[in-house]
Amino acid sequence: MNASRKNQLSYLLFVLLAVLAFYTVFQDNDMGMVAASLKKMRLSYVLAAAVAALVFTMLEGVMIWYLLRGLQGRAKFWDCIRYSFVGFLYSGITPSATGGQPMQLYHMKRDGNDLSASTVVLMTVALVYKLVLVLMGAAMVLLGFSVLEENLGSYLHLFYLGMFLNTALVAALLVVMVFPGFASWMIFAVEGLLIWMRILKKSKLRTDTIHRFIKSYQNAVQFLLRNKKQVAVVLLATFGQRCLVFILPYIVYRGFGLEGTSALTILMIQMSIYLAVDMLPLPGAQGITELMYKRAFRDVFTARYVVPSMCVTRGISFYFLLIFSIAVCVVHHVRFRMSRA
Repeated sequence: MNASRKNQLSYLLFVLLAVLAFYTVFQDNDMGMVAASLKKMRLSYVLAAAVAALVFTMLEGVMIWYLLRGLQGRAKFWDCIRYSFVGFLYSGITPSATGGQPMQLYHMKRDGNDLSASTVVLMTVALVYKLVLVLMGAAMVLLGFSVLEENLGSYLHLFYLGMFLNTALVAALLVVMVFPGFASWMIFAVEGLLIWMRILKKSKLRTDTIHRFIKSYQNAVQFLLRNKKQVAVVLLATFGQRCLVFILPYIVYRGFGLEGTSALTILMIQMSIYLAVDMLPLPGAQGITELMYKRAFRDVFTARYVVPSMCVTRGISFYFLLIFSIAVCVVHHVRFRMSRA
């Protein structure tokens, strides 16, 4: 299947899931009441939430710029900001967010950045992001389990699944980075077993891809060991970046004039939702995110405001950013074509 065909299927799946998500969420709600409640949301808070969402996305670009400049001695700031929106767009429309990094790497290479340096930067950003997510989830289990138990209800198992998958991924990446020989043996052993079971066919392209994958993480660990200060900066920046997107429901909460629940509690609930759906093989985690939001924030926003708040929170943190990312990519594409004409 060629790349164009895969992209078309990704777009179709994204649209179908969006339609299904909206139908599932809104089928039992009085849309007139939802619309009336939305009108009570203060515009200043909507704008504050939109700015927070944009800064959240752009911070990834800042981290890419910071690391790329340190590795190759040069990097264009606004190009790096664009890479963050490229990543958000393609992560949002592909299952398990698998399309973001390859497209970022393509744009970085096309702009003249060193391929090896670009790969190490993206690997580092991805690993630190997963690590921060796991550490925040672990802290919540230890210090805020009552918040999880009280608000997630029957979705608590999804949180545990998300913790397990993200922890397993971080552990696997660390094994690849620290013990590349062992990781290589394990990967090719599994590949050999799948070939023997006739689930996979022999493929030189796949073998080369595995070798490149392992080499990339070897380069990443060498970079991490040589640049502890830069990694510490990225670690702190990633923590702040995560908090920005997790605090969005609190901004919406105050925008509706509600009070009584602390910002920390709302941040923890949103973080638990994010961690639960992060590894699910659904483009943008559509459908399940909305359903979990309705359950988790039911007591915080009350029955009257929970759906309107979800419309604003999810609309800004995902759909608004997706549209903005499309606009960034289209503008760049037009300018790139004009420069080549």
